[in-house]
Amino acid sequence: MTELWHARDAGLTLGELTLDVVWNLRGNAVDAAFASVSSRVLGLPLPVEPLTSTCGRSTALLWLGPRSWLYVGGDASTAIDFDSSRRPINAAGGALFDVSSGYVAWRVAGADAARTLNRACPLDLHPQAFRTGQSAQSVLGRINALLHKPDDASFVVMVARSFAADAWRMLCEAATTDGYRIVGACPFAYAMRST
Repeated sequence: MTELWHARDAGLTLGELTLDVVWNLRGNAVDAAFASVSSRVLGLPLPVEPLTSTCGRSTALLWLGPRSWLYVGGDASTAIDFDSSRRPINAAGGALFDVSSGYVAWRVAGADAARTLNRACPLDLHPQAFRTGQSAQSVLGRINALLHKPDDASFVVMVARSFAADAWRMLCEAATTDGYRIVGACPFAYAMRST
């Protein structure tokens, strides 16, 4: 269902993203065995540069810190089994934790997406500073948030499920100035289309 809110030109859209898989991966990327096994099991190479990501069709591996990544997927048909993934990663000296039930996500898309988010987030989200494929932990108001830029026209905002109502209200308030349209929920996918 699509609702219009202060939709002057509705150039900005807000929509929930469904997350089927959210796993926290921990380990030493310099350890060749860990890096190799993690990449093979998850199907994506580890992003080792700060604030970067590696992405597949419906999955992404987001850099959280020098020894921590968040593996995110939204398409249940391509989901891999947690236990069969955890065992080889643990054997290679890493650790894998299923935190899927702890996160919610939204997509903020449109020409004004960065400006809208900057009303509540202190990160410099200008396209020259926060490029496509980057991810960073910051705050949305006073709520810890993970921001990811999967394409040139949108951002993914993830927060702890316990703060979902407050974060959603904050996103809507930030978007009210320019006008926005709420779109129906869709699965997390790296190749999300701009609307």
